[in-house]
Amino acid sequence: MSGWIVPDWPAAGNVKALFTTRNGGVGSAPYDSLNLGDHVGDDPLIVRQNRALLRRLVPNEPCWLKQVHGTHSLSIDDGNCAVRQGDAAFSRRPGNICAVLVADCLPVLLCDRAGTVVGVIHAGWRGMAEGVIECAVSAIGAAGNPVIAWLGPAIGPNHFEVGDEVREAFISHHKQAGAAFLPCNSRDDGKWLADLFLLARQRLAQAGVHEVFGGGKCTYSDPARFFSYRRDGNTGRMAGLIWLAQA
Repeated sequence: MSGWIVPDWPAAGNVKALFTTRNGGVGSAPYDSLNLGDHVGDDPLIVRQNRALLRRLVPNEPCWLKQVHGTHSLSIDDGNCAVRQGDAAFSRRPGNICAVLVADCLPVLLCDRAGTVVGVIHAGWRGMAEGVIECAVSAIGAAGNPVIAWLGPAIGPNHFEVGDEVREAFISHHKQAGAAFLPCNSRDDGKWLADLFLLARQRLAQAGVHEVFGGGKCTYSDPARFFSYRRDGNTGRMAGLIWLAQA
């Protein structure tokens, strides 16, 4: 399989991570080709084949989540990798693979500088506004070790149109969030262009994470590499994954 993205960040050597693109799989339109989502209407057999292709790149089966745009963060170290509900996951056990599925929402990878814990967040605007980033950073409990983050591909600020209610959800929590919203046009129609990358950086800073890498790759504007729900509607899902290497 080819086409995946390896995060460029100063993580400890035992921290491994990757982000899949839409390329390198076996699917057909509109899921072509590496759709990893089993909830989007694609042929389940094709999804299993694509997940098998991914499995060749990682040491174990990823622990998939039923994502609900909430704030729940869970440990995957109890040995039970049945699909569970949540929008963030973390692990301190080598070989356990944290994973989220995205197609415009922002995948946020986390690890501590010492390489003792890793985590991943599915950060859409709803979950981010409600505090999923802060909850996840708190849940991983890095025991005083600095935490760093990597922002994967997501819908970019030139294409993410939202209404007043989205802007208000953020600025009611933190006035500086206003910098992440620009009017769509000169008309006063309550429509804004939102910058998920900036909003995530602000929320990470509030959670004490000040070293943030990645960001800026727009899923909407790059149909050759990325699925985008806002652009295409019926489409596949990509995965952000992170784990600790076995000793």
